[in-house]
Amino acid sequence: MNTCREVEGKYLNLLAHTKDNKQWWAIGLFHMLLLESHNSSYRTRLECLEFLDKQDVNSVMFISFGRTTTLSQEKVNEIALGLERSNHKFIWVLREADKKMETDKFEEKDGKIELPKGFEERAERRGMVVRNWIPQLEILGHSSTGGFLSHCGWNSCIESISMGVRLATWPIHHDHPFNAILVTNLLKIGTSVRSWTRREELVTASTIEKVVKTLMGTTEGEKMRQRAVELCKKIKSSVSDGGPSRKAMESFISNSIK
Repeated sequence: MNTCREVEGKYLNLLAHTKDNKQWWAIGLFHMLLLESHNSSYRTRLECLEFLDKQDVNSVMFISFGRTTTLSQEKVNEIALGLERSNHKFIWVLREADKKMETDKFEEKDGKIELPKGFEERAERRGMVVRNWIPQLEILGHSSTGGFLSHCGWNSCIESISMGVRLATWPIHHDHPFNAILVTNLLKIGTSVRSWTRREELVTASTIEKVVKTLMGTTEGEKMRQRAVELCKKIKSSVSDGGPSRKAMESFISNSIK
């Protein structure tokens, strides 16, 4: 499983005591094993990373809803207004979901999601909207990134956790509600934008503004960041030589060979 004991140790122990006689290995977080060989020579060609290079530490809010969600026009308008009112710096990934993976439609006009008139011009010095692929792991790992407003897909959650970045959770479907509870209620490294029980309600601009300000500019948000940083350190130790995740990987490989 793509997890580790530092994140889900209690539940891995419960799983080990089930009566299905299966053996389980927590050999994640997978992306941490790839970082050692990651080539970042293309960084200077990406505008979003250049933008981050110019910002203060932990000052930028990253917003992305992954590959499976395309927001409605109404939701886009509220997010835009909320970000503008928050007065915090941001990088917002605004794109269509991958084909055959969409769960939430938007009104299409000329093949492009519309933003409120003048939004990008007003936010030019404070943030940027990206409409294509971005290197999410590098953005989360950048020292200027201080928060992540996410749909709470598992990959997004563990990437944020492993980089020590606190989250604002907005679950959309599938496993997202469970992941959001793990982040906010159990790990206590995030705050909720909208609970799953209120998923049919529109998230207003005032809610977005409040969440961003709470996460990025309050004592409560700073405590979340500190907990996220401590968890990040434990995860890095876990995937290093001799760590629990590395040992689990070696055990898995050994059993597979047998």
